[in-house]
Amino acid sequence: MHARLPTFSSTALTLTSPIMRSFLRLPALTAFSLVAFTPHAPRTGREVLEAMRSAYEGKWYHTLTFRQKTTLRGRDGKERVQTWYEALRHTSASGTQLRIDFGAPTEGNGVIYTADSSWRVRAGKADTAVADGNVFLPLIEGVYVQPVERTMRELQSTKVDMSKVYQTQWEGHINWVVGATAVSDTTSPQFWVDADRKIVTRMIVAVAPGRPPMDIRLGGYERVGDGWLAMKVTMYVGGVAQQTEEYSDARVGMPLDGALFDPKQWSTAKHWTSGTN
Repeated sequence: MHARLPTFSSTALTLTSPIMRSFLRLPALTAFSLVAFTPHAPRTGREVLEAMRSAYEGKWYHTLTFRQKTTLRGRDGKERVQTWYEALRHTSASGTQLRIDFGAPTEGNGVIYTADSSWRVRAGKADTAVADGNVFLPLIEGVYVQPVERTMRELQSTKVDMSKVYQTQWEGHINWVVGATAVSDTTSPQFWVDADRKIVTRMIVAVAPGRPPMDIRLGGYERVGDGWLAMKVTMYVGGVAQQTEEYSDARVGMPLDGALFDPKQWSTAKHWTSGTN
């Protein structure tokens, strides 16, 4: 559940910087069906966010843990598979936080994300914070549990034009597309929301000037508590899957030690996978 900007495991959410240097041209996207229209459709991105918030107000989970099978495509075209461990929580004071352990938690490698910042940890030692947040967090968690105004602010870095919304069908469901006005626009920053379930199904995000956008597709949704979790996330560049995330053992609603999300306590906080330090 991880998509870093501007240098790109989940839930938010993850593409590593070597992968982000492997950009290809993005061809026209396919798998679209006829545009569908429903009455009372949102007219702005804010209205879409308000509909998402209203649909699950007081119901959405505030904590989440899961294991993640991560398939990464290198610049040589070869794939490597890793297991990551992710923990997410939301508090009114700290907002949404995501901790990702790259490999076994005992190795001490990973990252902590908020919507606008991140802290890399290597061998248990944390780097200083950088303004490089996780673009998933406002749309998979924050929108359901915080004021819409805060979600709007968190999405500003994506450059999605909130004044633009249209409807289309995507994988058999009507979707509201925020940030574009027609299906032919496959490059503008945008996010797609299932109009029925009010969950994000797709994002197209700009990475850097002169680079092709990243097409992120969220699918295989399953109920977790009173909310949802996309059990498979695939990130495409140039029509090629650069990273695929498959989630398992998802759990919600459990207490999580705040120290887990403090980079200075990375190796000493009680980890959710084992119950030991």
